[in-house]
Parts: sequence; C-alpha cells; structure tokens
Amino acid sequence: MKFTVLTLFPEFVTSFFNYGVIGRAFKNKIIVGQSVDIRDFAVDLHKTVDDKPYGGGCGMVMKPEILDSAIVSTKIKYPRSKVLLMSPKGIPFDQKKAQDMACKNEDLIFICGRYEGIDERVCQKHVDEEISMGDFVMTGGEVAAIAVIDSVARLLPGVLGGETSAEFDSFSNDRLEHDQYTRPFEFELEKVPDVLLSGNHKMIEEWRTRSSVITTFIKRPDLFKTKCPDDEEKKILKELCKELEELVAR
Repeated sequence: MKFTVLTLFPEFVTSFFNYGVIGRAFKNKIIVGQSVDIRDFAVDLHKTVDDKPYGGGCGMVMKPEILDSAIVSTKIKYPRSKVLLMSPKGIPFDQKKAQDMACKNEDLIFICGRYEGIDERVCQKHVDEEISMGDFVMTGGEVAAIAVIDSVARLLPGVLGGETSAEFDSFSNDRLEHDQYTRPFEFELEKVPDVLLSGNHKMIEEWRTRSSVITTFIKRPDLFKTKCPDDEEKKILKELCKELEELVAR
C-alpha cells in the first residue's frame, strides 16, 4: 500500500516513515511512504504558494495552480490512488474508517493544507474524500495525515508483530481495550490480577471481556449507544452495579 503526502514540510513527514513499527514496515516494503514538496511546483522566484483570500479576511489560502500541479504530477505516477484532503470539514475519522481503508488496500494521496486551507476549485476537481480528526483546528494537515497513515498501516498484514494484535484494539468492536499488565508482578503494593498468571485461557478471556466492558462503561459509556450490550455484557454490567451498591452500603 502506497502513502503519498503532499506537504510544504516534506522532511517532517518523511521522518515518520523511519521509526518504530511503521519504519519496519517501510523497510520491509510492506508499505511505501513518501512526501512530495508542494513548493517544488511554484514557478516564481520566491516559490510563493499562498495568496490573500477573495472577499477579504484573515490569513492566506494555498494557490490553486500550484497545488493542482502537485496533485496531477502525483496522480500520473500513481493513477489509481485515492486523494484525501485533511480538513476539519471532513468526515470524522475512526477505527472503522481505518479498517475500511486497510481492507480496500487502495493507494492514498494526502493533501495537507496550511494557512486558511486550499482553494475550493482544487478540492472540487481532485479530492475524493475529506477527512477530519475531530472538531478542532490545527495549523496544518501533516499531523492528521500521519495519524491516518499510522492507524491504517498497522492493520495491514505483516505490519504488527502478531497477526491478531489489532483484533482487540480499542474501538475495533465499539468497546475499549481491556487493562494491560506486565512485569514486575507487584508495583507499589499493587499486584497483577491472579487470573492472568493462571494459564487458564478461558478464564483469562472472560477476565479480559469483563475488563473491556467495565472500562468502556466507566470511560466511554456513549459507546453502548453505538452498539447495545449483548447478553454477556448485560450480565457483567448487572454484576458491576450490584458490587457498587454493596460498596456504597458499607
């Protein structure tokens, strides 16, 4: 899967492909990652890439002809790529969207706007989909593009150490992931739950399910509206409520 990022800060993006899990996937050629400097397509002496918005207002807008040239040049190299614009106006990105992108395995071109954004004519001509990381605004789309690439790439076969590592991620089934522990067994008088050392896989799986449900209930109860609790989860929640009632009664 190829990830191409159109940006005014190519070094910032390129460094992302050199570290950690993504760096290993890049080195092993499971993914292809690269950045394209939009400024390379400016034709004037000062490499100008922005101008004042029509109608007035604060800030600057990225010039359409320069960004258009950058996109066209990249599409010639990767004609089957899907063009994404990182924008607060876009569709909210989530784990399901990451899974969908990974399953489709389409090559992706990311447009990273700066200033007040990009000229709408370029958006209408080239952009297949606008993606938002949330209801907030950043100074540019680079961090958002990196976040999308990271979340999609890790779902591709061979990227993570274990092929099932991503199956239990938070939000993969509209629930938060279960609690995690490692050595030492005791830390500041707090011990690892005994069941995790039992070797009983059935009991461990039951504990993880319970932990996931309780963690979701405490930290993100809204997720139960997205996906209603099944019979097993209802049982866990009833037991939790009973435990809380007994605790309050003491």
